[in-house]
Amino acid sequence: MEADRDRRHVVPIGVPGPLAEYESALQAELVRTGYAPSSVTNAVEVMRRLSRWMGERGVSAAALSPAVVDKYLAFRRQSCHDAAAARSWVGTVLRFLQGQGVVTAPDREDRTAIGVMLAAFRGWLVTERGLAPDTVRCYGTQARKFLAQLPAPLEDSISRLDGAAVITFVLGQATATANVGSAKAQVTALRALLRFLHVQGLIQTPLVAAVPGLAGWRASELPRILASAQVEALLGTHDLSTPVGLRDHAVLVTLARLGLRGGEIAALKIADVEWRAGEIVIRGKGSRIERLPLPAEVGSALADYLTRGRPPCRCAAVFVGARAPHRPLTPSAVRAIMGRACHLAGLPRLGAHRLRHTLASDLLRAGSSLAEVGQILRHRSELSTATYAKIDHGTLGTLARPWPGGA
Repeated sequence: MEADRDRRHVVPIGVPGPLAEYESALQAELVRTGYAPSSVTNAVEVMRRLSRWMGERGVSAAALSPAVVDKYLAFRRQSCHDAAAARSWVGTVLRFLQGQGVVTAPDREDRTAIGVMLAAFRGWLVTERGLAPDTVRCYGTQARKFLAQLPAPLEDSISRLDGAAVITFVLGQATATANVGSAKAQVTALRALLRFLHVQGLIQTPLVAAVPGLAGWRASELPRILASAQVEALLGTHDLSTPVGLRDHAVLVTLARLGLRGGEIAALKIADVEWRAGEIVIRGKGSRIERLPLPAEVGSALADYLTRGRPPCRCAAVFVGARAPHRPLTPSAVRAIMGRACHLAGLPRLGAHRLRHTLASDLLRAGSSLAEVGQILRHRSELSTATYAKIDHGTLGTLARPWPGGA
């Protein structure tokens, strides 16, 4: 009904030329995905101009290639001052035509030897290791650095790999970067790549053991946490009278009270919130699906956003973009929400994981055991939870053992 009301406010423009038959379908699709009537009118106007330009030059709809689009945009730059806006709306029109099968999407696949190898590696990480998209992307980026320094042909170089080559590469990367985290990410990705190459039979000897470890002990420091006042300041930064404020507040409340990772927030679906059971389904690392109790504060923030802030759309995700087309938030968007809240609260920019660390430490201070904290954070290993035993120096003193033979 709401889409029908919006459609009545969209005035038909009358698209001439080869794209004329797609005007009504474009209008319907943009209304369905949540575009405002004025935006629908803008998109159809751009389609009209593009179609007229194509008709004057004898270009059919099926011939609308990227090269043709570039020529049209060059024409617009010479004839008007709104070329930037035209490019944006042309992109919207092209995505619609691609979805209709009228225009073939541009082939951006990397067909080089390295590109083909990385595509197979990423597929293996997803199907065999169950890694999250952000992790797969990171591993692929780091693996490209290793493969790019091998001489061509690539498969011959891979078949001749030995431990000395692996060690030389790692030491060179560690010297080139001063960031311990980046260097360790490179090492982790390289180990995964070497496992993949061995499983695929591209290297005969497993070389994972040849990858040296890098010094950088997280366990040497206390967990980095926020004070209660800082958490409350973060949660109080949003204007709850706006849809974006309701969304961002719900995101941060869920992070703070359930200790979710940014990727887990982005993966939440409406069906994952089981209101009657008082539970929430979490799609965690390694494709694990687990359940947690739904705290009243989290449930209230989610309900406020879903009923008063979330735009009407067919997207299954809980958290979506405020502008049409309403796509699910990405982990990077969750990080941006945390960054904006830090700025408004007068704090340095912090990652969403800081709220996870803070929740774990608060639970321990309140008397929860390490095992209970591990269940809330959904750690696979007790060693992952053990780092939170070091809440502060006073608490660490209770763990000290008397020295044998001492007084």
